[in-house]
Amino acid sequence: MKAAVVREFGEALQVEEIPAPVPAPDEVLVQVEACGVCHSDLHLADGDWPQLAKIIKKPLILGHEVIGRVMDRGSAVTRPEPGERVGVPWIHWTCGKCELCREGCENLCLAQMITGATVDGGYAEFIKAKASHVVQVPESLDSIEAAPLFCAGVTVYRAIKNAGIRPGQRVAVFGIGGLGHLAVQIAAQRGARVIAIDIAPEKLDLALSLGAEKAFDASADDVRKEFRALGGAHFALVTSAAKVAYESAFTSLRRGGTLVVVGVPAEPLSIPVIAMVGAETRILSSSVGTREDLRETLEWAAAGKIRCRVEARPLDQINQIFDTMRRGTIFGRVVLKM
Repeated sequence: MKAAVVREFGEALQVEEIPAPVPAPDEVLVQVEACGVCHSDLHLADGDWPQLAKIIKKPLILGHEVIGRVMDRGSAVTRPEPGERVGVPWIHWTCGKCELCREGCENLCLAQMITGATVDGGYAEFIKAKASHVVQVPESLDSIEAAPLFCAGVTVYRAIKNAGIRPGQRVAVFGIGGLGHLAVQIAAQRGARVIAIDIAPEKLDLALSLGAEKAFDASADDVRKEFRALGGAHFALVTSAAKVAYESAFTSLRRGGTLVVVGVPAEPLSIPVIAMVGAETRILSSSVGTREDLRETLEWAAAGKIRCRVEARPLDQINQIFDTMRRGTIFGRVVLKM
């Protein structure tokens, strides 16, 4: 099969022919139809997360927003059926036995396996996955449009759900990229007054078309002053991987507001503790989502509440796609079409 392989961190991916995987007794073999290109893939390829270096396999096939059809299954698998369309998310497998799994927080399981990081992912024509952890895709959803929901979609869905955002509250979304343009839609659907912040005019226009009430250009507007005039944000959700976005988001909050951490910068954040304590600022982080979160996200998409803006590209162009991501000029989400 054809696959894009990471041989060394910081080097171009090698698109090459390798043997197709063979499913174990508890696995299914999926013929990939579509795989979203996530910013996390770029971080992994560039070796930006040294704390994960010890567990990332090499050589590695990236990709954790995978949709395809079940072509074969192991001897112990009864479901899903051959031909069924399923998705393979970031969380490849969890133990189901630890305290966190039993409490419904499988996304925090310490034994978890990660698609496209600790096991091979979907930048390939075939992928094997645990039958217990693939998720059925509603037939009404197009594979190309639905693929990013398996990470970008479920990540912001869980973050907004866990934040407890209520109708009428002001929600600032910093970074209107692959995650941010979905966050705008989800927050707006929950009745929030959404304010979008980015440096690209076309992304701000997109946010307004998706339900944002206001949009600020971070490179031209005095964002702190603009939010002060509004009374501050109840929630500032950062989907950008830029440290400066977090600094701006923190100052946008009203007293008692919540900073929602979603985007993962390569460098540590610096939060002024005195200001945080004085304003009783809360910080809430969110790590992808559980299978239940994912099913809910797909239900929202099937109902037409959210829709991912996508651009389909062939696997051979993955290195050019990564270069575009480094420049920050991708509009929506790029999906590899096999």
